[in-house]
Amino acid sequence: MRSIDVAAAALAVGLLTYAVVGCGRRTTAHVVRASAVLTPGVLNPAVTQATIASTICVRGWTRTVRPPVSYTNALKLRQMLLYRETGPPSAYQEDHLVSLELGGNPTDPRNLWPEPYPRAADVDRIENELNAKVCAGELTLAQAQEQESALKHDYG
Repeated sequence: MRSIDVAAAALAVGLLTYAVVGCGRRTTAHVVRASAVLTPGVLNPAVTQATIASTICVRGWTRTVRPPVSYTNALKLRQMLLYRETGPPSAYQEDHLVSLELGGNPTDPRNLWPEPYPRAADVDRIENELNAKVCAGELTLAQAQEQESALKHDYG
């Protein structure tokens, strides 16, 4: 391989790494990608493109469907075993693959998985941005759900 090809390949890998780990922020955070088998994502049948104005676009609506911490903490412990995660449970957020903000099923275990901090907090911001775009008509609900699923399956 020519040296210019090696340099170009190294640059491409560097740029991808820069984008994935937070635009240049140094991080030693543990990455866990959502498993397409264990966590394929499940939608809330009450949330459709036709119902977003009365569901996900209503401020505070997710509080009405969010499962109790007692449920998600117990599920997190079971799923950490399935994902072979051995860190302390407090280092993980039991996250919805398709977020409540984008019409994900609140309690189906196939829509929940143990996502480590600080990545979980970064992804929460992305979920809110996607919700804002759906509610502003910039993205369809399905487009936002696809973007979110790809993000969590590909990058954690």
